[in-house]
Formats: sequence, structure tokens, C-alpha cells
Amino acid sequence: MLTTALPTALTGLAAGLTLIVAIGSQNAFVLRSGLARHHVGPVVAVCAISDAVLISAGVAGIGTIVTQAPVVLDVVRWGGVVFLAAYAVLSFRRAWRGGEVLDGSAAPGGTAGPLSAALLTAVALTLLNPHVYLDTVLLLGSLANGSEDRWAFAGGAVVASLVWFTGLGYGARLASPLFARPRAWQVLDVLIGVTMLLIAVGLARG
Repeated sequence: MLTTALPTALTGLAAGLTLIVAIGSQNAFVLRSGLARHHVGPVVAVCAISDAVLISAGVAGIGTIVTQAPVVLDVVRWGGVVFLAAYAVLSFRRAWRGGEVLDGSAAPGGTAGPLSAALLTAVALTLLNPHVYLDTVLLLGSLANGSEDRWAFAGGAVVASLVWFTGLGYGARLASPLFARPRAWQVLDVLIGVTMLLIAVGLARG
């Protein structure tokens, strides 16, 4: 059993990394949280747990329900468009105002934002993106159910998500010297704003 489960889990790990290691709204938020050292642990936990729940749902067969109820994805899609567009505007506003530095506190102005706001943003960026459902619930769910041991595959994909978000969130501080300069934060916020806006436009176009 172990000889079958381990290779399957490694396949799930590789598949999970392939799907999540891409520039997206969720990764951009985790990266910024890690650079600013804003509630990194909780943000990473929310993203990893959300992925774990969605992957498990896909393996359990919820993906079939999603495909048979396209209106659900439509509601999520337009909710995501609005949220991402608003987040892009906030990012551009931060870039315009400038003045942020990496000082161990959390946000523009030098004070940490509330934990609840960080967690709600992480949840929204995860759940208001139809691509997340397509990747985790449908694609990974289908791959898992087509493997020799679907739960071993799912376990590997869940580990991939945990490893990636942990590495992204806590590894971001390696770039701390660069982000000691306000200009670097302005560039980052512009890039994040553009990323969010492009994703929103992509969702709006279907």
C-alpha cells in the first residue's frame, strides 16, 4: 500500500505546485504580507487551509455539482471582479501616496492593520476567484480520482499548497533589504495593482 501511496502523493505534490506557483491575486497578497510581516502565519494558514478544503471537496466529488451549476461560478466570478478591481485601486492608491518602509510594523503609516481585515482579504482572494475552483475542485479533483490512490494524491497536493504558501510568506523577508526603501514598495504596489486588475478583466471576459 505504501509503495503505491508514496508515488501517487508525489504526483499530487507536483501537480499542486504546478497549479499554485503562478502569479495570481492570492500569491500577490501572501507575498506582500510576508514582505511587510503583516500577520504572515494566519494569512498562510487561511490560504493553505482553504486549498486543502477545496482539494478535498474535489476528491469527494463536489466538482460534479459545480459543473452542473454554472450559475454558482458566475456569481463567484462577478463578485471576484468587483473585489479584485477594488483591491487594485487600493494598491494604486498606496503606490501614489508612498511613504511605506519595512520597519517591522505593518502598513502604510507604520501601524499594523487588523488581523480580521487580513484574514477576510485572504479568504476573499481565495474564494472569489473561479480559477481556484477550476484548479483545485475540478482539475486536481479529477486527477486525484483518476489516480491509484485518490486521497494520497490529494494529500500530496495539500502539502504542495502548504509548502508553497509557507515559503512565499516567510521567504519574502529575504528581500527585506530591498524593501527598506519606499520606492520599492511603490513599485510592488503598482505591480500588484496591475496583476489584480488584469485578473479582474480576465474574469469579466469569462
